[in-house]
Amino acid sequence: MSRIGVFGGTFDPVHVGHLAAAVNVRYSLNLDRLLLVVANVPWQKAGRRVVSPAEDRLAMVETAVEGIPGLEASRIEMDRGGASYTADTLAELGSANPGAELFLVVGADVVGELDTWERVEAVRDGCTLVVVKRPGSRPRLPTGWRAAVVEVPSLDISSTDLRARVIDGRPLDFLVPAPVVTLIRSRRLYSEPTDDSIPNRIHHPGRHGRQGRH
Repeated sequence: MSRIGVFGGTFDPVHVGHLAAAVNVRYSLNLDRLLLVVANVPWQKAGRRVVSPAEDRLAMVETAVEGIPGLEASRIEMDRGGASYTADTLAELGSANPGAELFLVVGADVVGELDTWERVEAVRDGCTLVVVKRPGSRPRLPTGWRAAVVEVPSLDISSTDLRARVIDGRPLDFLVPAPVVTLIRSRRLYSEPTDDSIPNRIHHPGRHGRQGRH
């Protein structure tokens, strides 16, 4: 039986905090694959800030995971179209991988919000929840879920700050993988100021756990 991790987000941009979380989860749970699933339309962010085109965000993730064993960029939500919901993604992955065990990766800060997710019962029944925590923290696990906890390095990197750095001309070095920095510059991503009043922060893993895509 294959073991597949599902780590979803906007990835706008993807950064080393995302990758650190991903490789540690894959190692700790002995996953065969860990998919970084790029949200097509992160519905919680619609109308609140400009989100980069999905194809650009996917290209950044593809560039970031190149050469990293077991990590894959996934466009499953982009190909499905419309708003991105975890319940749909798990169902589609389950159908495409009969018998596979799915592991949904979220940050500890998201656990208290699970009851607000779209079709949360289907999400609960379709996966093992993986709660990523900071060293020394003791996250609360939800009742009624198959759940595991994985500790990852404490890298509190804000995607909002990264976008502002591009606008201001400040360096992204060692915060974003070097090939992704090159891609951002070549495509002139984040070159214009946008309304970034909504934080897009990695709270282990990534951004706000599911980053507006429940």
